[in-house]
Amino acid sequence: MIAYYFRLALRSFRRNKVLTALMVVAIALGIGASMTTLTVFHVLSGDPIPSKSDRLFAVQVDPRPLPGFQPGEEPEDQVTRFDGETLLREKKAKHQVLMTGGGLTVEPENSALRPFDTDARYASSDFFAMFETPFLYGQGWKVDQDEGRGRVAVISKTLNEKLFNGQNSVGRTLRIDGHGFNIIGVMDEWNPNPHFYDLETGRYGDSEDIYVPFATAIDLKFGRNGNMNCWDNTNGEETALNAPCTWLQYWVELASPGDAAGYKAYLENYSAQQKAAGRFQRPANVRLRNVMEWLDYKKVVPSDVRLQRWLALGFLLVCLINTVGLLLAKFLRRSGEIGVRRALGASRGQIFLQSLIEAGTVGLAGGVLGLGLAMLGLYAVRQQPVDYAKLAQLDGQMLLLTFGLTLIASLLAGFLPALRAMQVTPAIQLKSQ
Repeated sequence: MIAYYFRLALRSFRRNKVLTALMVVAIALGIGASMTTLTVFHVLSGDPIPSKSDRLFAVQVDPRPLPGFQPGEEPEDQVTRFDGETLLREKKAKHQVLMTGGGLTVEPENSALRPFDTDARYASSDFFAMFETPFLYGQGWKVDQDEGRGRVAVISKTLNEKLFNGQNSVGRTLRIDGHGFNIIGVMDEWNPNPHFYDLETGRYGDSEDIYVPFATAIDLKFGRNGNMNCWDNTNGEETALNAPCTWLQYWVELASPGDAAGYKAYLENYSAQQKAAGRFQRPANVRLRNVMEWLDYKKVVPSDVRLQRWLALGFLLVCLINTVGLLLAKFLRRSGEIGVRRALGASRGQIFLQSLIEAGTVGLAGGVLGLGLAMLGLYAVRQQPVDYAKLAQLDGQMLLLTFGLTLIASLLAGFLPALRAMQVTPAIQLKSQ
């Protein structure tokens, strides 16, 4: 029966080619525009570490002076070195990481390669376990190498291919900024977007190529990247232990989301202790946000992307309204044919079903064309000079959403015209014939 209705739909399309083409184009334009913006929004607002995003928390405390304090004010997004190292030493979470971004100069052993600069990350040893970084070879460093300022490094797969042609480089020496480091691990592809763990050095793009212990980077005075906020004179020592500057990221992993309240109480108690010691002046002002809360707080999704999403969905609605009008015109022009079918025994339900199948078929054709327009739109997005441009790719999930949205949209557009078609009175149509 469905196949029969489908053949009737195709026959109807051949009789009304211009009208059918207009409906297909209307749906295609709406689907193409909406799927382009929805795909970009999907990429930018996705969960970068879904396996444990509800158990990873960004830590915020407020070491700033009392002048300027306002109740309810947000604390600093980053922590001072003193607070970060103190919290790290107390180990009150399952895992804890103190880190910052940096830039290093690599001096290749291969004489064919010239020295080059690349991004780096200075972190404590729990970084790899906390963020589930995959390894091709070797592993990350241990706590004793943190404390001993070990000259060890983990490198990315990309850097390993560039320097060592993708071979197992564990045990080889990597010279960076004039110092020799022993390579103990090579990471596999790992590129969470957005870079939730450090939004100060760029929100989208490739991950760092070199990872070294934080204490070692401090000891060797490696160059750092990212924002820094100082509220007092530092005498040129912004990264010193007691410098009044926030410039480090501190993340913790808790055993369960329910442990957040207890850890927040610990942070409040820590703030009270620091105030009693004279370091903190403000009342305890702490925040503990999981990954998705952190991304929302930092407004990672650009406001223009959100606006474009709603504009595209509005355009899709306009296209659907136009399609409803075209379908109504199409079905009303066939009132005589529908009246004859009703007189020959077709039920209202059969007329309604046939009309919906026609609308769905139009929608399917529009969806295929709309998919092509969406891919063209995403290509245009990838040419834009924004850091998230190359992430605008249509994945399997969005491909299914495209056809699902097309089917729903076409059926919704066809519902009212199909309802009108099934109400055609056979006697009136036969008399007019």
